[in-house]
Amino acid sequence: MATLLNLSDSDHSGLSDQSVSTRSSNRSLRIAEQERRKNEAEDPFVLALKYFSEVEAGTPVTGNDELENNLVRVEKVAFSRGLSPEAISIMLDFAMSLRMGSSPCARVLKCLLPASVVPQEAVVRAIVWLTVRKLPTSTQVLFIKWVLTVFDMIDAKDKLRAIYGFIFSFVTDENLCPFICHLLYLLTRKENVRVFRVRKLLEQQSKLGRQPYLLYLLSLYKVFCPELVTLSIPSRMKSGFKNHISPWKSALIGVQRRNGVQVASGISLAFAVRDKTASRKRKHAHLELPPLSPVTIKEPQAAQGSSRKLVPMQQIQSFAQLLQNMHRIELPAQMGSLLGSSLALQYLDCVQDESALLRLNFWLGYALHEEFLFCSDGGANKNPEEALQFLNRLLSAQHFLQEGFNSSDAFLFKFLNVWDGSLLRPQILGLLSNIPVIPSSQIKALLFDPLMQLFFTSSLFFKCGLIECLNHMLLKWLTWHSAYALEDDLDISLNSHTSINITLSGFKDSVMELVHFVGRLASLGLQLEGCHSLLLSFILDFYETVCDTFLKFGLPLVVMPPPGVFYPAFFAADPISVDRLAFIMHRYKVNLTSAKRQEKVTEQAFHISRQTFREFNRYQVFLVNCLWNSNMCYPEAEVRLSDELLAQSGVPQFSTRFDLIHHPAFVSYALDFHHKCWPGRKDTDLNSIKVKRVSFSVLCSFKTSHLVSTCLSHPSLITQSFRCFLMRLPVCFSANQAVELVPGVSIHPGLRRPERLFAE
Repeated sequence: MATLLNLSDSDHSGLSDQSVSTRSSNRSLRIAEQERRKNEAEDPFVLALKYFSEVEAGTPVTGNDELENNLVRVEKVAFSRGLSPEAISIMLDFAMSLRMGSSPCARVLKCLLPASVVPQEAVVRAIVWLTVRKLPTSTQVLFIKWVLTVFDMIDAKDKLRAIYGFIFSFVTDENLCPFICHLLYLLTRKENVRVFRVRKLLEQQSKLGRQPYLLYLLSLYKVFCPELVTLSIPSRMKSGFKNHISPWKSALIGVQRRNGVQVASGISLAFAVRDKTASRKRKHAHLELPPLSPVTIKEPQAAQGSSRKLVPMQQIQSFAQLLQNMHRIELPAQMGSLLGSSLALQYLDCVQDESALLRLNFWLGYALHEEFLFCSDGGANKNPEEALQFLNRLLSAQHFLQEGFNSSDAFLFKFLNVWDGSLLRPQILGLLSNIPVIPSSQIKALLFDPLMQLFFTSSLFFKCGLIECLNHMLLKWLTWHSAYALEDDLDISLNSHTSINITLSGFKDSVMELVHFVGRLASLGLQLEGCHSLLLSFILDFYETVCDTFLKFGLPLVVMPPPGVFYPAFFAADPISVDRLAFIMHRYKVNLTSAKRQEKVTEQAFHISRQTFREFNRYQVFLVNCLWNSNMCYPEAEVRLSDELLAQSGVPQFSTRFDLIHHPAFVSYALDFHHKCWPGRKDTDLNSIKVKRVSFSVLCSFKTSHLVSTCLSHPSLITQSFRCFLMRLPVCFSANQAVELVPGVSIHPGLRRPERLFAE
């Protein structure tokens, strides 16, 4: 019992000690708070702010020492460490309300240097004061300049955008118009573009002339709603919004540096010290992607409650965070920084608001034009590494989004006319391959004419690169068609971020123009380069895409290769080219057969011209006669030399020089087979391979099928391409009463005259 009593006494003593310590702590906090309030009450700066907030209207200015002393105190604090948001609100309201007349207004506005952020409500109230029309014009201009200076430091923009129409009404004032247009340019969104505003700007242009600030605002309107602005905007304009020498220029940067706050990107760009000797292009460094930085500068935690609950893009570190904050993300101050962040690109791909993409396109188009088209000091030639890094980043972004940017497409159409074909070739061709479908009426002037000149005046490697680029372009066009085709109205949307629609017939016309254009380039290029095998390989890559447009991509279109491509591929000295040609013809046969079958079954089948069937039959007959029938000089041959000229050549049995035994691409395999079959022979007679003992009719038994089955079963004797060639080519021929050489490969044993697959 005594023990319990002792424990109870100890507990009571512990509780008593805690109570005493708590009371002592609370008393210390109260004393500290009272001391702080006493110091604030005695702080001259706080007293000065109290004076400006409580001063009555009509108080005289002349001889008012109290006004002078308080204003000096505010200026001292403003130029040393900046003003808090509350101080900005008080001083701005004092100046714009004219409680002491207009004389101190300019002085007050010049000392409004924010330490962190500018409250949006204060700016809105000040703009409302402009309607009183009592402010001198110079003070109104000074106020708008101040708003433009601290625009990126305003904690939110929603209420400013809500009074967009109110701000727009000031464009009729000739003195305010240049600065109001600049402010509207920063606030404009797609929903702000209206017909009556376009008309009002055009009226101002008729009064004031083609002023750059009006053209810049109209150009932004045209980006958002091109159907409303029919005015032709110059591709290159003088700077529309001048960087006026403002009284806050160096003072604002100095205040933020002394406070240890990172200078807002917009301020650092706008108020950077100009180098008079530097060019306009290099001064701004357009090719340097800016880092992700917020539009607003966050103030200390105690005042953060006044800002909107937005999440800056640079704070998003994972895709999960992106999904959680998708509707609360604050876009960066400079849209070019989106190109350097995969999460930002994912947001750009998912967001439905087009304003972000339009802002990015506007910045990107300006950077590309300034650096590559309008540059007077060499541009990318003087900074190849910087240009290379920029274009690689742009290409990476386009591959991530799986589509190009409208601004880069417009730039390429102009750049191709001045490009030498060597500057940043891989990057330019990569951008070119991402161009969406161009209407057939415009594709020649925009694309074909400049590429034609480059193709015939450049090296072999450029020709190969261009053919590969056009192949990738065709692949993307066909992929877009198969992904976005609408079965009901046959209209396809070619870009998920734009409203560009094209009918199926228009799409077919564009694809056909592209295929025919590549056919002309390929035919002439092979002549210029002596049928170079590297160029031929890229050309066959292209036609491997073309031959499957119907079955693989669902496009009702079949375009045959021109003779200038088919015959050089057939007469090539390497077996790979002949093999790929046989595969291409086989795929043409499969596509044409499927289309012919569908034409008989369905009512909506597309019509294939007779010329297409005629071309395929002509190529098929030529292949059979040359390779299987050993009769190159048949009467209907399209490629034929006179008998006298052939006799003068001294080539024995010239009509059989391109069969499977004597073809330059396969003669090495025939020689190898001959040596293995008759190792003791001293003379080589390739015609002995065709004797009855190993004729094609006997090879089907597989007991003495040396040339075919031996080659197919021994990879060391023949390449994979040749095995595929032997298996593919005969599939294109008539198989009536056919025998099998190898499984799946059949040919008529007595085939002397090739049979046409399709009626012409």
